[in-house]
Amino acid sequence: MAQFSRDEILSKVRAGESLSGMDLSKADLSYETLKGVNFSGANMSEAHLQNSNLEGADMRGANLKNAFIFGCNLHKARLDEADLTDANLQDSNLELASLTKAKMHHIGLFGSNLEGADLSEAELAQARMKRANMKRAKLDRCNLQGAHLERSDLTNASFVNANLQEANLTNAKLENTKFDGAQLAGAIGLS
Repeated sequence: MAQFSRDEILSKVRAGESLSGMDLSKADLSYETLKGVNFSGANMSEAHLQNSNLEGADMRGANLKNAFIFGCNLHKARLDEADLTDANLQDSNLELASLTKAKMHHIGLFGSNLEGADLSEAELAQARMKRANMKRAKLDRCNLQGAHLERSDLTNASFVNANLQEANLTNAKLENTKFDGAQLAGAIGLS
């Protein structure tokens, strides 16, 4: 459980304090403006951040397991090496976000905007990414085994040396999508 109440956390945010490394597990920060806040290394497991504005937030190395981040603005947020296992980011904006080496096993990204995002070397096995906008996204060397990418827009996206075994790409837009060196055994919807 978070070591601070919602009001105490928001007071720190308004004062411009860093929340780096803090225990914010199960904290409810829904519907808040948290632009540019430093959450790096924080424990935010099971936190509720629904419809919050996290534009440019630093969440590198944060624990966001099972977090509810539905409908958030994470434009240009830094989530490198964060653990987003089983997190729900449905309908969130992650345009130009950096998620390199992030752990996102079974993440929910239904209908999210990841246009231009960098997900290089991320763990996305069994990720649920139906209807996601991933135009120009970089997913090189990602593990997307068993991922659900149905009806996603992958125009100009890069999956160089990625593992897409048994991934479902049914009705995905694949115009100029790069699959050089990708593992595609058992992938559905590529023909």
